[in-house]
Amino acid sequence: MGTTQLESVPEPKYWHLKTVLSEALDSEFSVGEILPNERDLAARFGVARATLRQALEQLELEGRLQRRRGVGTTVAPPRMGVSVGSEQHAWPGGPDDAWHAVDCRLEVPPPALAEPLVTGSDEAVHIVRRSRVSRGQPVASELLYVPAASVPDLSGIDAPSGAARARAVLRELQRLELERQENAVELGSAGADESKELDRLPGAPVLVVTTRYIARGRTAALSVATYRADTCRLTFGDFGGVEIHHGPERQAS
Repeated sequence: MGTTQLESVPEPKYWHLKTVLSEALDSEFSVGEILPNERDLAARFGVARATLRQALEQLELEGRLQRRRGVGTTVAPPRMGVSVGSEQHAWPGGPDDAWHAVDCRLEVPPPALAEPLVTGSDEAVHIVRRSRVSRGQPVASELLYVPAASVPDLSGIDAPSGAARARAVLRELQRLELERQENAVELGSAGADESKELDRLPGAPVLVVTTRYIARGRTAALSVATYRADTCRLTFGDFGGVEIHHGPERQAS
């Protein structure tokens, strides 16, 4: 590869570099191919490594690149389509639910969630952990917070923890009549736990979907689902739910 110097442009240098890199991805690299190391890329484009990192982070955020442990930075495949569901009256764990129950524990939730859950600051809730895989690849992880008042008959369940306990909580939750659910989506970064579950590096961009399930006029459950931003594209369906679709063919930025 030859050396390409960036011309002086009014836009931020890293943003212009992102455009140049995007064009190079379309013309010179194939899906899954590993990019040269940062030192070589910075030398090729005549920029500081800090500028290069900003451009690479932006391309990762846009789903063009993936950073993987022990591999490096590779060209990402098109975002895969995974339905999050547009049905407004469906509890998690139903027959069409694509999530897999992993574990359940009884713990005090983070302080920020105590208010929407309408629980005391020291009141323990059932925390169901679930995962989602598409095409053999982890795409999302979820923590579902369920107040004890929402599943009062759970005391008779023998399984104290694990996937069996998680499934029991979900079954009991579905006994309630769901009034409505409220969704919110925001951009975040993968923490230590999410990065392990999603096979991402810590700090990688993620999409956080928070769903509040309302029954009997109060919060019956609160879901915090973390999706890989490099894999998923979220859109809102006709009924206000969230769906993930295959992206269109890639275009140069």
